[in-house]
Amino acid sequence: MNQRNKKTGSTRAILDQINSPADLKGLKLADLEILAGEIRKLIIETVSRNGGHLAPSLGVVELSIALHYVFDSPRDKIIWDVGHQAYAHKIITGRRDKFHTLRKYKGISGFPRRKESPYDSFNTGHSGTSISAGLGITTARSIKGNKNKAIAVIGDGSMTAGMAFEALNQTGHLDRDLIVVLNDNEMSIAKNVGALSSYFSRKISEPRFVNLKKSLENFFRSIPGVGENILALFKKSEDSLIGLLTPGMLFEALKFRYIGPIKGHDLNLLIKTFKDVAQLEGPVLVHVLTTKGKGYPPAEKNPTYFHGIGSFDIATGLINKKSAKEPPSYTEVFGRTIVELGAKENRLFAITAAMPEGTGLTEFAKVYPDRFIDVGIAEQHAVTFAAGLATEGFKPVVAIYSTFLQRSFDQIIHDVCLPDLPVIFTLDRSGIVGEDGPTHQGTFDLSYLRIIPNMTIMAPKDENELRHMLFTALAFHRPVAIRYPRGRGVGVPMDKEFKKIPIGEAEILTEGRDLLILALGSRVHPSIEAAMELVKEGYSISVVNCRFVKPLDPRLPDMASNTGRVLIVEENTLSGGFGSAILESFIDRGLSQVTIKRLGIPDKFIEHGPQDLLREKYGIDRKKIIAEARKLCN
Repeated sequence: MNQRNKKTGSTRAILDQINSPADLKGLKLADLEILAGEIRKLIIETVSRNGGHLAPSLGVVELSIALHYVFDSPRDKIIWDVGHQAYAHKIITGRRDKFHTLRKYKGISGFPRRKESPYDSFNTGHSGTSISAGLGITTARSIKGNKNKAIAVIGDGSMTAGMAFEALNQTGHLDRDLIVVLNDNEMSIAKNVGALSSYFSRKISEPRFVNLKKSLENFFRSIPGVGENILALFKKSEDSLIGLLTPGMLFEALKFRYIGPIKGHDLNLLIKTFKDVAQLEGPVLVHVLTTKGKGYPPAEKNPTYFHGIGSFDIATGLINKKSAKEPPSYTEVFGRTIVELGAKENRLFAITAAMPEGTGLTEFAKVYPDRFIDVGIAEQHAVTFAAGLATEGFKPVVAIYSTFLQRSFDQIIHDVCLPDLPVIFTLDRSGIVGEDGPTHQGTFDLSYLRIIPNMTIMAPKDENELRHMLFTALAFHRPVAIRYPRGRGVGVPMDKEFKKIPIGEAEILTEGRDLLILALGSRVHPSIEAAMELVKEGYSISVVNCRFVKPLDPRLPDMASNTGRVLIVEENTLSGGFGSAILESFIDRGLSQVTIKRLGIPDKFIEHGPQDLLREKYGIDRKKIIAEARKLCN
């Protein structure tokens, strides 16, 4: 096949001819290997411009090609856990020409989405779900008499999620026809195995071995009296050999046939293995060893840095930074502050769920290694573990993204708030997150936390107030949640000394007679800017930084009565959020002669796109605040 497409001038001679998985079937192995390089090049070029999950997707290019080469998707269902690694899959399945729109507004999603393509068999974005979904799919197909396969591709990191093991256990119990591909790029489980293990595991998956095994089992059962005893000894010997030569004992105990580990960048080996596995019945786990960031040296050298990254320079691997004068991010401020507080309070513990870099805890982990815990992708465990620490007098801070804390809702209620334990939750990425889309937008935390008794909820107006809120929470001795947005702070001066904020006390920023703006968190500074514009037009505006969603400042109803007009601004869903709390408090006080308008996130899942664009679209930016304020005043 020519290396250059004469029609387009593209050097992607093979990739430009791949419009669906069916186009892979006729390719020779040498062409498939060239295709892998062309896919990697396209992924690197696109992510360097758009940002995205680079290292995970580079690590599974050959795996993606092999799966689509062997199996008949979308009739066979391939379920990608989390979806960080799905870029090659998207390119192969007819989205090559749209791939340049990856994570762009109205472009293709960075994660599998059923609405986007029939090849995306299950929506993903949170980890540990693929095996459960695959079991559901194969169970339904069994009932309907459908013989097509279901393949769940799950990373070793996602295997730390309890849900994954719950699904493995149930799949083995039901003896369902499910293939689980364990994409392993870090686990120590693979360190003590080698060529012999890989060879043996491949051999026991071959049809002739499987048929021989079945024949022997039937023969032993046919021997009167002693047949079952001989069969038991035969199976015990087989299991011992598998346990000796492979790291698959755990999966065999869960009644999965274990295959592997095999090299995840050897297309010939992958294709042969999957062809053999496709002939098997019942639960099968294929253990594949891959290199995260494969094919791009900077990502191979530092896969964590390149896991999820913004735009970068391909030649150097350096992120395209803006002005050095930009303020620090909220994540950076949190990270610095918790290190400072760790020096003041030796009972402070920092806990994260596989996100030390993302939550800003890297430095704390270095300075206080004995007081830092990364529980893996196990948010439920993180919360209850923190509760256990709190019962012994420690001060645990659980740092988790807003959208991921949803997974531990019951533990927050039952294990922290019911016994009223002093656990601090810091919710990074609250509100509109941006290009990661609906699975990652943190627009529900106020609503799901506000209903829980004993919970105190804060939201800082800027990065300086975040510092004081952390200090305040540490001294409060009760459950506290602090939510803050993704991205840069406002750029305000930072106080050297910490200050305690009176619990439930709002901050009155300006006073006026025409309108009261009640703003929270990231919407406070846009409200101040809007008020300054309105003052130039002759309006008299009060702006309050409410700071607390629970408890609310009891003075707010009286402030509302003084103006008769209230504009409430938040970056959370309107359903049950900050505005709902204000309305409830007004009703409870019998306040009726007040005109009220709420600005917030509508009752829908927010698509991917730039944060500022989405804030403008959904009417929580400065322009919308000004427009609605004018309407109320007039």
